[in-house]
Amino acid sequence: MLILISPAKTLDFDSPAPTTKCSQPHMLDHSEQLIDVLSTKSPDEIEKLMKISTKLAQLNSDRYHTWSRPFDQNNAKQAVFAFQGDVYTGLAANELNEGDLNYAQDNLRILSGLYGVLRPLDLIQPYRLEMGTKLDNDRGKNLYQFWGDIITDSINEDLAETNTDLILNLASNEYFKSVKAKNLNADIVTPVFKDWKNDQYKMISFFAKKARGLMSAWVIKNKVENLNDLTGFNIDGYQFSTNDSDALNPVFLRKQS
Repeated sequence: MLILISPAKTLDFDSPAPTTKCSQPHMLDHSEQLIDVLSTKSPDEIEKLMKISTKLAQLNSDRYHTWSRPFDQNNAKQAVFAFQGDVYTGLAANELNEGDLNYAQDNLRILSGLYGVLRPLDLIQPYRLEMGTKLDNDRGKNLYQFWGDIITDSINEDLAETNTDLILNLASNEYFKSVKAKNLNADIVTPVFKDWKNDQYKMISFFAKKARGLMSAWVIKNKVENLNDLTGFNIDGYQFSTNDSDALNPVFLRKQS
């Protein structure tokens, strides 16, 4: 199966990656077009566009102006080690062995507002550009229009190369909207993670994000290839619920003391 996850706002470009193995993103020509647009924005315009603090706006303005090709391990870092945050806490990429990383390189894709589709070991330079940003560009008024069919076509190519017709969608709605689901040559499985709170099971964003990372790591380590095996996920207290699930939306519940 091909796993899709979201990137993260929090980045770590200070600590060294545990491997020197790396690859180049496939869509840097498109990324450069976005950088050309972003680098014309003042810090104040970036602050208003992204609804971020003045300090973060200045930081990202500086990033856009220093973004440059070619990418190497002196000016960039592998995506799966650069991204931090709840999903990546669950994924715990530093704990993956060489075989796991090779499997992830073939079977895990990170959707990105700036880079389109990333493999785990693709080098990236630091940035902030959420997929939902309404950035005017030559192709439209937002990033969904900018990427158009490009992300979908890339995923279909990956499906063909890995000889699979199953997508495990562990990305957020904001990022999965960049994929034209009806045009994918695959069934799309979207797990749901719910925690017990106030006498009911509900989706709690913080826990759900981490659970998506936990499931990603579990699939990678166990080389899970079919939907039936996916129901065996039982990490960190989550259990598959037959009664709450349907064919393409397996539900996992957790009731902690």
